[in-house]
This record gives sequence, C-alpha cells and structure tokens, in this order.
Amino acid sequence: MAIVNPFKAVRATRDKVALVSSRSYDAYTPAEIGAQLEFNPFSFLHIISQSYIGREDTSLEERFAVIKDKYKEFKQEHTYIKEDKPLFYVYKKTTLESSFIGIIAATSTNDYKNNVIKKHEKTIKKRENLFKNYLKATGFNAEPVLLTYRDNKNLDFIIKKYENQRAEYEFTTENHKTHLLWLVEDLEDIKAIQQEFIKIDSLYIADGHHRSASSHLLAKTLESENKKHTGKEAYNFCLSYLISESNLEISAFNRLIKTLNNLTEKEFLARLKKRYAITLLSDNTAEPTKEHSLIMYLGQNTYQIDFKQDAYQFKSSLHELDVHLLNKHILKNILGIKDARKSKKIKYIESRKGQLILKEKVTKGKFKVAFSLFPVQVKQMMQIADDGLTMPPKSTYILPKLRSGLTIYEF
Repeated sequence: MAIVNPFKAVRATRDKVALVSSRSYDAYTPAEIGAQLEFNPFSFLHIISQSYIGREDTSLEERFAVIKDKYKEFKQEHTYIKEDKPLFYVYKKTTLESSFIGIIAATSTNDYKNNVIKKHEKTIKKRENLFKNYLKATGFNAEPVLLTYRDNKNLDFIIKKYENQRAEYEFTTENHKTHLLWLVEDLEDIKAIQQEFIKIDSLYIADGHHRSASSHLLAKTLESENKKHTGKEAYNFCLSYLISESNLEISAFNRLIKTLNNLTEKEFLARLKKRYAITLLSDNTAEPTKEHSLIMYLGQNTYQIDFKQDAYQFKSSLHELDVHLLNKHILKNILGIKDARKSKKIKYIESRKGQLILKEKVTKGKFKVAFSLFPVQVKQMMQIADDGLTMPPKSTYILPKLRSGLTIYEF
C-alpha cells in the first residue's frame, strides 16, 4: 500500500515559468551557468548557485542560509506563488525522441523506511547527510525523486483526461524540450489517485536514491525535535514524480577501459574465448541488440561478444545483468579491476552519445578497450529491487530527467 498525497506546491507564475525552472545545476557547463545568471534574473539557478559560486571560504551552513534568503526573495517578488490548497500535478515532458507523462506528488518517507518504496542502488552516508542538512536549513525541495510503478489502467485514464485539457503551463526550452503541467484540482480525481496508489504494493526508485534517503533522515530528525509529532507533518513526505513502468526509459552506460592488465590483444581475446563466443564484425561500429551480447572495441577492430550460457549459473536476478557479468568475469577476473565502483581505470559514457566516441577513443590509443552494453530492462530493475539486491555502479541511465524549481515542496 503506497501513500501518495497532494500538496501545496510553490511554483512560478504562468508568465515566468519558462524562465524560472532549470535543469539540474550539474547539467550545465560553467559558461551556460554564467549566461543564465547574467541574462535571466528569474532563473532558479540564482537560488541554488548561492551554494556553489564564489563561496569557497564560507561554511555550508552559511551557504544554505543564503539559499534560503534568496528563495524568500523570489517569493516576496511574486516570482513564486504558493498554492492555497493541496493538489496533484500532471506533468508531461516531450523531447525530440520521447514523451513522458506522470504525476507530481508527495510520497511517504515511512514507505521508504518500510520498503514500500524500493531501492536498487546503494547510497553514500556522507551524501545522505549533506542533502538532509540542506533540506533542513533551506526548508524546501525543488527536485523530485523519480519513482515508477507497474502499469495501471485507472491511473492512465485519469492522466489522459488531463492531457486532453488546456495546461496551466506549456513552454519549450532552448534544448528543444516541451513541458506541460496540469493542476489536478477536482476532489474526486484527487481521491481516485490516492485510492489507486493505496492498491499498489510497491513503488520503485528510478532516479534519486540519495534524495529519498535524505528525506527519510530529515523526517527522523524533525520527528525527534517535535514533541507534538503526528506523522502528518510535511517533513514526513518527499517530493516525487511518479511514472508508469512502460513510460520509463532506460539506456546503458558504456565502459572505456585504460588497461589490458599487461595482456596483449591476442592474449586478452584468448582469455575471453573461454567463456564467450567472439565474432569479428565488418562494421566500424555496432549496437548491442540483445541481452548477454556486448559490443567490444579493441585495437582497430569491432567484436560482438556473446555469453556462453553453459559457462554460467545465474543464482539471482543480479547475476543475470550484463553489467554484473562484465564487472565480474571480464573487468575483475581478466583485467584485474577489483572494484569497479572505485576504479580510476574506467570511464563511463552514456550510450545515447553513440558508438563512434568509443571506437575513436580506442583506435586513437586513449583507452585500451571499450564495451557497449544492452540496456537493463525496467522489469529487471524492479525484480532486483524486489529481491533486496543492488545494482553495480552506472548500470542505468534513466529518463526522464526532471526540471528543478518547477514545483517546490516546503517542509
């Protein structure tokens, strides 16, 4: 049973929303940040940049206080307004390649604690505490956790109803992405959405494990400080964007490797052939087309590597992942990379950037070998979370990536 609630969002006025909302801070180049700060006085980046730019000599507490003050300034200037009643928000993002639509809502930190909201990645305690302290100091969260759920026709029906109406927001950004947002004000629709999620056994974190963990830590901290705690306070919930499994998109992170572990190319291929069927391809580049099949760039050549099923015994859903097989049987056992999470001999490249970048970096000698992987499927990710397991680092690149400052959740 998942608790999913409406909330009173703080959001930009309709005339300014295209200028206010932003990508995540780290998605911009320094030049892009500078241009936004110089030419766009309404950008949400003016708020969060207070923690980054020119403040190396100030404490985190001081930086967080400046962010809070800048946020208050935006509200005082009516760049942001606060909803007078709790609502759900249907949000749609359309790119040149894909379209995503789901519900912005508040999800329960108790559901995170009780594993109703399930994880597939490990988190780092230092990052959890850093963001928890940020949330506590600033009093708001502006970037939703991306959650997915198994396809649900009733939720699809409600979402489609709003998609066919005039949106409160409709704008296109400079990177050719169109954003639409509808307010779910109808009380019957609000109740129907809540009731439908109550019937759902599990939600799955697609992106935002640290934000979820930090929100849970914040709830524990503020509960301990509140003698009148009821469980209904805003700090018991986390800003989230919920999207159905069939609308989620997963691509792979490919690997560039700096070492052959003192093996020649011929010796490396010989070691691989003990467990893999290797095919030399005539094409300069190629895409992996199925599970348990990799593309490898080695020297001047392109190979397809197919896992020999009789060489493996899959003991769990994790063991079946191509990234696990690559890490254990090639990177660790042959190339001597014991811990892929910490190794500086690996560079990760989003598969969306194409195959040519892998090929060129290997043929020019910048890396010894590269591997291109078939994407993890959504059902695989869910199964691993159901089994209480965690994926290796950089197993998935998940879309959609969400705007910051579009709807803000206050504690």
